Amino acid sequence: MSLNRHSILLVDDDPDLLKLLSIRLESAGYPVALASSAEQALANIALARPRVVITDLRMTGMDGMALFQHLHGQDPSLPVIVLTAHGTIPDAVQATQQGVFGYLTKPFDARELLQLLQRAVSVSQSGEAASDQPDESWRKEIVTASPVMDSLLSEARLLADSETSVLIQGESGTGKEVLARAIHRAGPRAERDFVAINCAAIPDQLLESELFGHAKGAFTGAVSSHQGLFMTADGGTVFLDEIGDMPLALQAKLLRVLQDREIRPIGSNRTIPVDVRILSATHRNLADAVSDGGFREDLYYRLNVVNLSLPSLRQRREDIPLLARHFLERQPAKRPAKAFTPEAMEMLIANDWPGNVRQLQNVVEQCSVLCSTSLISAALVARALHDKESGQDLSYATAKQQFEREYLIRVLKITGGQVSEAARLAGRNRTEFYRLLGKHQLSPDMFKSIDS
Repeated sequence: MSLNRHSILLVDDDPDLLKLLSIRLESAGYPVALASSAEQALANIALARPRVVITDLRMTGMDGMALFQHLHGQDPSLPVIVLTAHGTIPDAVQATQQGVFGYLTKPFDARELLQLLQRAVSVSQSGEAASDQPDESWRKEIVTASPVMDSLLSEARLLADSETSVLIQGESGTGKEVLARAIHRAGPRAERDFVAINCAAIPDQLLESELFGHAKGAFTGAVSSHQGLFMTADGGTVFLDEIGDMPLALQAKLLRVLQDREIRPIGSNRTIPVDVRILSATHRNLADAVSDGGFREDLYYRLNVVNLSLPSLRQRREDIPLLARHFLERQPAKRPAKAFTPEAMEMLIANDWPGNVRQLQNVVEQCSVLCSTSLISAALVARALHDKESGQDLSYATAKQQFEREYLIRVLKITGGQVSEAARLAGRNRTEFYRLLGKHQLSPDMFKSIDS
C-alpha cells in the first residue's frame, strides 16, 4: 500500500521482519506502508505524512535513531516507535528522553506492540486536530532530507502567502523552477496560471512579444494579434528564468510593467492592466552584473526583494540517495532495475555533480535504460557519468545557438534558399535575416539545389 496520512510506516532493512510486521498490523486493521531503509522512508514522508513510524534501530546506512532525530526536528508531533534486538535500559532511557514515543526490544510481544501503537495513533490524531497540520502537498516535487533545504523551504513557505517579488539563485540544474512552482502552489494564486519563460532560450527580438504580446501588423509576419505571457498569467504567477540574460532595453520595459502594473503590446497604442506575481531566477551573480553595467540596478532591487539561494547537490549530498531512488522509481515498470549496488551508490554520492539534480536525473535514467538486471552496477554509473561529463556544453547560451541555427536551416529548406520568403516566414527583414545567416555561416545557395 502506498503511504498516506492514515498509514503506519514500517522501516526495516530485513524484508522478512518487514513482511511479518505488516501482516500483523494489517490483520489488526491498520493501513501499512513499507520502507526498506531510512532514506526511502524520508523520501516517502516528503510526499505524505504517516500517522506513526515504526523503525528498526540498526540498519545499513542511516540508522533508526538518526531517522527519528531527522523526523523529530521536522515534525515533533509525529510518533516514532523504535524496535531493536540490541536494546539496553540505557538506550531506552536515552531514546525516550530525546522524544521517541516507544522503544521495544526484539523479540517483542505482538500484543505489547499493538497497545503501544494504539496509544501512538491516538496521540497522532489528537496532535493533528490540535495543531491543524498544514498541507505539505505544495512541496511534493521536492525530495530532500537536507537541513539546508528544510530551512530554505520553511522560508519559501512563509513567502508564499505574500506578494513579494522573490529572486531564486543557484547553479544550473538545482531546481529553481521547481521551487518557484512550489511557492506558487502554496500561495493564494495557486488556482490561477503559473507561466514560466526562459529569458536565455528565446531570441532577443522575440522575447518582448512573448512577454507582452503584439498587435496584428506590428511587424513583418504578425498576421494576427498575440497575447503575451503576462496576459496569460493574469491573476497568477510569472516566472522569469535566467533573468540575468534579459537584454537591457527589455529590462527597462519590464521595470515599467512592475511599477505601473500594466503592459503595452508591441504595435498597440493602449495599455492593458495586469495582476501578476513575479518570481525570477538566475545562475548569474546579478550584483556583479549591476556593477558591470549588464543589469539595471533599479530592476535588480525590484526583483530581489527577497533572495532564496538553492544549494548545489554537492552541498546536500545526503539527498543523493533519496533523489537517485526517487528518479529510479519513476522509470517505466517494465525496466528491470530496482536499486543500486552499494558501490554504485557510493560513486553517486562521491561525484561532484556540476549539473546538479538535473544531471543526477539524467544519469539515473541512462543507467535504468542500459541495465538488464535488478541492480544498477558501479560500472554502469561510471559510464553514465563519463558520458554526461565528457565535455558537452550544456549551457543555455549554447542551446539557444543550436536552436537558432536549426531553425534557420529548416526555414531555408522549406523555401529552397529564397531569402525573401524565408525572412517573411521568420518575421524578420532581409537585412536581419542575412545577419543571422552570417552569424551561423549559412549560405542560401546551400539550399537552392535541394528541390532541383
